[in-house]
Amino acid sequence: QVQLAESGGGLVQAGGSLRLSCAASKIFSIATMGWYRQAPGKQRELVGTIISGGNTNYADSVKGRFSISRGDAKNTVYLQMTDLKPEDSGVYYCYAKVQVGSSRLYVDYWGQGTQVTVSS
Repeated sequence: QVQLAESGGGLVQAGGSLRLSCAASKIFSIATMGWYRQAPGKQRELVGTIISGGNTNYADSVKGRFSISRGDAKNTVYLQMTDLKPEDSGVYYCYAKVQVGSSRLYVDYWGQGTQVTVSS
């Protein structure tokens, strides 16, 4: 089992910045970490991910404005959000893809979410 603890959400004006953090309870076997978000009445969508090698992937809607990074201990992932827009509002969920032992199986874990609200 892996527990993910998010922090850093809040209320910000359009054009502002926020930094989200997520700490995983274990380090080993985490293949991918990242962030998804869900706005009211909409499906959960990808924001961005970072794999163990450091490569990142972003949704088109956040490219150039959001940046994902991992901490030195590799069990922490950050989401730096700049030039925020009202449409960025929603609950942001931390995500981790964890390998099961040395198998080819992976399990997805989710945090409880942190609210981000961008006012116009």
